[in-house]
Amino acid sequence: MLSNTDGYVTEDGRTIGGVVMEMKNITLRFGGVTAIKDITFDIREGEIRAIIGPNGAGKSSMLNVVSGFYVPQEGEVFFRGEKRPALKPFEVARQGIARTFQNIALFEGMSVLDNVMTGRLTQMKAGFISQSIWRGKAEKEEVENREICERVIDFLEIQSIRKTPVSRLPYGLKKRVELARALASEPKLLLLDEPMAGMNVEEKEDMSRFILDVNDEFGTTIALIEHDMGVVMDLSDRVVVMDYGKKIGDGTPSEVRNNQAVIDAYLGVSHD
Repeated sequence: MLSNTDGYVTEDGRTIGGVVMEMKNITLRFGGVTAIKDITFDIREGEIRAIIGPNGAGKSSMLNVVSGFYVPQEGEVFFRGEKRPALKPFEVARQGIARTFQNIALFEGMSVLDNVMTGRLTQMKAGFISQSIWRGKAEKEEVENREICERVIDFLEIQSIRKTPVSRLPYGLKKRVELARALASEPKLLLLDEPMAGMNVEEKEDMSRFILDVNDEFGTTIALIEHDMGVVMDLSDRVVVMDYGKKIGDGTPSEVRNNQAVIDAYLGVSHD
């Protein structure tokens, strides 16, 4: 078993570092319903970590615990070796954790550039007065933030729509804009909730390429939920599998693919 400081080498020869995020014995309840039951797993520096499972397995609930939207009744969350207290989502974002959502959450009436700029809000330090007169620190900060957003827009190849209102974009491009907004915050840990949902084959290929590029070129650690098993097996370094709120598998894609408990959960087959 790996220690917190141990790295490992992936199946394609990449070197992964120590633990960035650790979920220890997490249990989450909503009234009498247990969404997550005593789950432990970690996310390591530089890896693409997938969370998979059938519908209702508790995957999005777990991602919401990681991002601070939910606080578990039992268990502990550690970020970069320190126990994380109950934080508001914006405080988690300031720690360097960004996310996209299963249902697109963009400002439809704003342009692509303006939506991407909102990803810089947690990085803004200038006070209200400085911002209102747009002088000094506020002006410098605005220029720097815009440069970062423009680089993200170029990276995701959406220059041609940068001034287009989001409401006029097709679904696949909206998903890419949401990814751009998350990347604009320069996250150390990027959480993707079903980034391929509702996409056609070509759009999935594009999004897969961008996810790999973000991980490779920016060195961003990524945790994602995805139902397309072909995508999961192609992209992920390690996979944790949930079913009815419990962890039933954890390992490399090949290990998970051959795990009988995982096969049973997806196929609905019972074995004695």
